[in-house]
Amino acid sequence: MRIVIAGGHGQIALRLERLLAARGDEVAGIIRRAEQGDDLRDVGAEPVLLDLESASVEEVAAQLRGADAAVFAAGAGPGSGVARKDTVDKAAAVLFADAAVLAGVRRFVIVSSMGADPRHEGDEIFDVYLRAKGEADAHVSGLDALDWTVLRPGALTDDAGNGLVRLEAHTGRGPIPRDDVAAVLAELLDTPATAGLTLELISGSTPVSVAVKSVAGN
Repeated sequence: MRIVIAGGHGQIALRLERLLAARGDEVAGIIRRAEQGDDLRDVGAEPVLLDLESASVEEVAAQLRGADAAVFAAGAGPGSGVARKDTVDKAAAVLFADAAVLAGVRRFVIVSSMGADPRHEGDEIFDVYLRAKGEADAHVSGLDALDWTVLRPGALTDDAGNGLVRLEAHTGRGPIPRDDVAAVLAELLDTPATAGLTLELISGSTPVSVAVKSVAGN
C-alpha cells in the first residue's frame, strides 16, 4: 500500500512509518520543517514538505492522489496555545479529510484523544483541545466518501510496547505506550472492516491483531 501520514514527524507517526516501511508499504510523511526530513528517511518514509496550517485543500490533495490510505496523526502538541488547537487539531484534520475526499482516497484513520467531544465544556487549554479533537472527529465521521476509523488512545507513554491492548468502543481511561498505538494503527490500515468505528485504546491483555479483528465490523 501507499500510505500518507499527516504529522509525519510526530512520535506516533515515526513509529508507524517504521512499521509500515518494514513490512514493505510505501510511506510518505507530511512535515512542516525540512530539517525533520532525515528522521523520516531513517525510518524508511518519504518526507513531504507541506504546512497544513497554510496549505489549500488542492495542495494537500495533490500529495494524496494515488494513495491507498491516509492517516491523520498531527497535533499542536502540549506546549501550544489555544489558537493552534483550532488550526492544527481541528482545522488541519478537517483539511486533510477533505483533501482525501478530493483525491479519491477512501481509507482514512484519524488519531484522536480519549474524551474528545465537540460539546466538551470548559475554558482551559485541555478543554479547548478536547473540543477541537471532537469537532475534527465529527467532521471526518460525517464524510460518506471516506471509510474512516477514529482511534482514541488513552494516556500516551514512552514505555516499550508489549503488543497487548484493550480496544473497544469504550474502554475507560488508562495508559498506552506509543509503540502499541502505532501497532494498532498499522493493523487498522490492514482491516478495512473497522471502517465506521470510533475506538478507544488502552493497554490490556489482548494481542493487537486479535483485538483489531474482534472489533472489525462491530
